[in-house]
Amino acid sequence: MSEIPASESLQAVSQVAEPSVEDDGPTATTTEEAQRLLSLSPVEAALYDDEEPQNLLTEKFTDAEWKALKELRSNLSETFKEAFPEQEDAGSTPYNLWGVTINPMKPKDARVSVVLMKFLRARNMDPVEAKDMLISTLRWRKSFKVDEAMREKFPEDVFGKLGKTYGKDKDGHPIAYNLYGANKDLDAVFGDTQRFLRWRVAFMEESITLLDFETVDQMVQIHDYEGVSMSSRTPASKTAASEASSIFQGHYPEFLAKKFFVNVPSFLTWIFWIFKPLLSAATVAKMSVVGSGPKIIGSALLPLIPADQLPKRYGGDADEF
Repeated sequence: MSEIPASESLQAVSQVAEPSVEDDGPTATTTEEAQRLLSLSPVEAALYDDEEPQNLLTEKFTDAEWKALKELRSNLSETFKEAFPEQEDAGSTPYNLWGVTINPMKPKDARVSVVLMKFLRARNMDPVEAKDMLISTLRWRKSFKVDEAMREKFPEDVFGKLGKTYGKDKDGHPIAYNLYGANKDLDAVFGDTQRFLRWRVAFMEESITLLDFETVDQMVQIHDYEGVSMSSRTPASKTAASEASSIFQGHYPEFLAKKFFVNVPSFLTWIFWIFKPLLSAATVAKMSVVGSGPKIIGSALLPLIPADQLPKRYGGDADEF
């Protein structure tokens, strides 16, 4: 559904003050309303329109979600100003987030609605808290230099086997694999914590490019612990894991459709159950700890992932990535 240009919105509003030949004339209330609407800026007029650009994802929004979204969206200009106080025109400058251009001067866009809804859902539909999270994310992306991390060339022998994207599930979600035991040289992987984090963020951003925010805005993650042992939990790896977890929880809201932990050694399984009570019911519902071996893993993954989209090591028919 296309958006009505602000100029057409104002033209339509102006007609309110012009009675047709069949009318007795505008009432005082109608005239006052028309004058108020005519005084709106193009941005305010665009926000006033009830018609919303739609796609398959926005069509699933509830009335409560639309209400919260409109409140969050109405403050986008102020949000950008708070996020980038050193930039004079921040309140009117478009910002590209995950391939979606958010224009505070023309905020009504279906893909923008999908992105903003992520922040709202992560903050229980509270527009104020969602705004704070969005501001924090925008500031973090600038300080972390996400765009530079995506352009950085990471050593293939260190990180090349640690992360892969391959295939889609039955609902079209792309699948990202994190292979924690693929490189036994822990010093090379985690010795430089900031380099690891830049690689991990770049891999996440690369995975997000597979989302169109029109039909799909989440991914399936498979965390493979084959080859991981007690000795793998070094102080450096623990620090890197903790910082990465903080980044993704704070700045990548609602990107997870389902998460599977496969080939998990027993010493790690009990850790999951200890922390389970600390997680929300919605998060726990998306997580599954699976055993080892193609047959057992396949029994858990194949109901969601077509066999031709799942590598043989996980019980599917696809060639290895």
